[in-house]
Amino acid sequence: MCRFASVCFLILLLAATVFTQSPAKPHPRGIMLDPFAQKSVDLFQGPPETITMRSGYVVLAPGHSVGKHSTKDYEEVVTILSGNGEMRITGGDTLKLRQYSVGYCPPQTEHNVFNTGTDTLRYIWLVARVPGHPTGN
Repeated sequence: MCRFASVCFLILLLAATVFTQSPAKPHPRGIMLDPFAQKSVDLFQGPPETITMRSGYVVLAPGHSVGKHSTKDYEEVVTILSGNGEMRITGGDTLKLRQYSVGYCPPQTEHNVFNTGTDTLRYIWLVARVPGHPTGN
């Protein structure tokens, strides 16, 4: 029984050590984008790559949209690399987007991005959790 208790104590001590260590620190990283990509891809997917940010490279055909979605507890920036489009805020503004423009969408905002041009719309999206935001966690 004493040996069993000792083994249990060691397991609990090991578990406490593992679960109380701070998360891994993100490291600098660069990603090359394919200017001829035919599909959207995730770039950064949050921890442990970043602290709170996630991002992706969107490739959107003319006349298509990414689909209505909410930023929830995140704020979002889209940076247009090529093409023309719109960020349509549900019940609000429509942001015109074109090459080299940047659009911002605050937390708790439903929106959709549309390709309104005749060429492929390519952009980078980046979201970051807003700590302490009244609607956040």
